[in-house]
Amino acid sequence: MALLLCLIVAPAQGAEKEAFALVPANRAEELIMMKSSPEGKTVNRWAEAAAVRQPSPLPKIHIEGTLPHQGIYDQSKIAKGDWEAIRDLSLAYRLSGEAKYLIQANRFFLAWLDTYHLSFNPIDESGLDALIIGYDLVRRNLPPPTGAKMQNFLRRLAEGYVEKIEKQKGPDAGNWQSHRIKLITLSSFSLGDLRLIGKARKIFLDHISRNILPDGSVWDFYQRDALHYVTYDLEPLVTAALAARAHGEDWLRNTAPDGASLERALEWLRPYANGEKSHEEFGHSNVRFDYVRREAGLKGFSGTWDRKTAGYLYQLAMYFDDKYSGLAHALGGKPQPWMALCIR
Repeated sequence: MALLLCLIVAPAQGAEKEAFALVPANRAEELIMMKSSPEGKTVNRWAEAAAVRQPSPLPKIHIEGTLPHQGIYDQSKIAKGDWEAIRDLSLAYRLSGEAKYLIQANRFFLAWLDTYHLSFNPIDESGLDALIIGYDLVRRNLPPPTGAKMQNFLRRLAEGYVEKIEKQKGPDAGNWQSHRIKLITLSSFSLGDLRLIGKARKIFLDHISRNILPDGSVWDFYQRDALHYVTYDLEPLVTAALAARAHGEDWLRNTAPDGASLERALEWLRPYANGEKSHEEFGHSNVRFDYVRREAGLKGFSGTWDRKTAGYLYQLAMYFDDKYSGLAHALGGKPQPWMALCIR
């Protein structure tokens, strides 16, 4: 009973007022009114499954540059499912107020915070945004030790990636940098650290000037000859921009000196996403591993680009502008439940 009371009422140690990544406290508290919504019911079904599963943390995650069944690829994919389980459990607690979801979310948080060692490989760690959003939802309800560990984790995450960027020999114009930016941005806003937020903002704007051309095409498209990598490059940038928007900043339309912007990149991709144009994927990629994946028969690494793979990107983008709503629904149906519940 003591643990239950601690879980329900104890604020997270080190949490600052109005410090959040994407979901402010008032939005989190309002979610109980969404319990009976279709999205709420879906999340509760998922959370019921997560409530009886065992956490499967690994000290290391690695999928980048490997194929299924190689190395720890398969174990990593399974383990990363815990990060989404944390988000779903945290959402279910907010939707229902049932302590069992909070207790299980705390269990998952501790399992990972006590086990995982940051690698600062942004491809392997990109999915940590789900864990950070989960923390947004329950940060004021977690036991102080869990809150303190999470604050420490977020600081190491943000400062570690900033340090990697500042020490690299030359600027990275590709998708690795986009995924770094997402993690830096979410963790910096979650900490409420103005110094780190300033660094995130600068790194984002610098990247836009290198990653996106004035016509809206992105550097990865010319490196990989694939729209697969256009969406993979833009998804984390749009997520970072959504976090900034939640704090009153417009990163979507901020332009580089040459006129490039994240919005312009979304517009460049739109004719491909709505079927006006098509593209044969990876025909002239400059990266050997793309051919390895094609030879292994992995879906999406040859043939015509499947425009429905842009659904997630435009589901995120529609929260900036309704002009993307029709396209988002045509590509992927309704937004993912966590988006519909968490983003405003």
